[in-house]
Amino acid sequence: MTDVMAATAPESADTVEIDGYSMTVEKIVHVARGAAGVFPTVVLSDEARRLTVEARDYVEANWLTDDAPPIYGINTGLGRLMDVRVPPQDQDRFQNLVINSHSAGIGEPLPADETRALLLLRTNALAKGLSGVRVECLDRLISILNAGVVPVIPSQGSVGASGDLAPLAHLVSVMVGHEKGEAFLGGERMPAVRALELAGLPTEFKLAPKDVLALINGSTISLATAALALHDARQLARQADVALALSLEAVRGETAAFDERIHAARNAPGQITVSRNVRAFVTGSRRTTEKARQVQLPDEHRPGAYKPRVQDAYSLRCAPQVHGTTRESLEFAETLLIREANAATDNPLVLPDGNGGFDVMSGGNFHGEPIGVAADLIAIAVAEIGAISERRSFRLTDPNLSYGLPLNLVGGQLGLNTGFSIVHCSAAAIASENKVLCFPSVADSVPTKANQEDHVSMCTFSSRKARQVVRNTQIILGVEFMLATQGIDLAAPHLGDEAGLGQGTQAAYDAFRAIVPMTREDVYQNEQMARAQQFVADATVIDAVGEVL
Repeated sequence: MTDVMAATAPESADTVEIDGYSMTVEKIVHVARGAAGVFPTVVLSDEARRLTVEARDYVEANWLTDDAPPIYGINTGLGRLMDVRVPPQDQDRFQNLVINSHSAGIGEPLPADETRALLLLRTNALAKGLSGVRVECLDRLISILNAGVVPVIPSQGSVGASGDLAPLAHLVSVMVGHEKGEAFLGGERMPAVRALELAGLPTEFKLAPKDVLALINGSTISLATAALALHDARQLARQADVALALSLEAVRGETAAFDERIHAARNAPGQITVSRNVRAFVTGSRRTTEKARQVQLPDEHRPGAYKPRVQDAYSLRCAPQVHGTTRESLEFAETLLIREANAATDNPLVLPDGNGGFDVMSGGNFHGEPIGVAADLIAIAVAEIGAISERRSFRLTDPNLSYGLPLNLVGGQLGLNTGFSIVHCSAAAIASENKVLCFPSVADSVPTKANQEDHVSMCTFSSRKARQVVRNTQIILGVEFMLATQGIDLAAPHLGDEAGLGQGTQAAYDAFRAIVPMTREDVYQNEQMARAQQFVADATVIDAVGEVL
């Protein structure tokens, strides 16, 4: 298993091509977040355009006629109204009424990066040419994305069954220039018509039969949110190894538990990678040696003469097993999400019949079960990173558990200064929040649509929870970076020649201290914690230790 953060960069820094088949997490993040405020241009591949036009031509020639048989969503109503025919003369009005009935989302708007990822992924799903949608719809979505128009999409209201119907309808309301639609442009919230106008786009866009259903089918909001959570979770998994190594340095830990033979014996690729990373980080360390452990710190209680430590607590010794399982869980989640990112999730689908024509077939590809399982797994895996990190932070504040580091890691006069005990309490509180957020949403189901949708995935909440767990764990890891570096600083004067850090841990220490300085006296901790969280969110330390790996 290679390091989980190894990834292929997008094909071009300036252009990302949509073809329906080759979407990756890296492309999603690149389009969603850009780089230094600059976003790539998204284009539709020639082959995707050809396939989309070919399928649509067949739909119009064969199924949009007065004598066509009832075909769900093309000439019938939706949901339990599937048996009710919509006359051809009412089709234009039907498209707009569907927007009205389905724009039932509620709650805070999705973040801009999730919305941009959504625009990309919904277009990619349609680009497979299996939805019978007009290619003009794909071009409209791409033009909105490239123009920097960010639709206001409520984050709540989807059960992840027939796709994220309600939230996606709000996307379509912006797409058509609906009078009630809203969008952000340049960070400012405004009516959709105004945003389109300022962006230089036509303010009206007419939908044709099948268009609206194709646009709102599929759990694409859930997918966009989960994909970004996955990317950030992979960043956390790698940084957790660095934080672990710094904590190991702070308590002068033993490194035998990271011997490659131990991890080869379990044959678990994830923990093999983590143990290799930690060994690389502490290479050259003078602190993780028996000679350093023989030094008695002022607050270290030793009954009798020094005795070898033998083995450290689980939060240090078993970290490769925990971190490694997280890495492997994220790899499985990525398998599910990338498969979904390159899937046709519309219903009905317009499928080649092998004889130059097409069949229209109803199915359930819109069901968000794969996304829900992946997102719930991301939440659980990342929460475990946070849980074991919080335990290491706790040990660092107790002299009896840290082998003599000052109580609460106070750098000055004890009593006058409280130190980092409340900083740790914040990490403990957030770790507890993560436990609640780990309840799998996908295990729940509330039947809807007059029991036509009698099993739903609830994947939209799974994805939102996963992203919240990731944000929470960024804080928890930031706290560990704070406490480990403080412990390293406080022990240094007593260790003399044995104070040297490893090759990777020194680089990580320098990177963190450039942002969060060492403190001898209590300071306004919230500011320090915010800097530490940003340090983790930006994954600054990955570049700092990159050469070591």
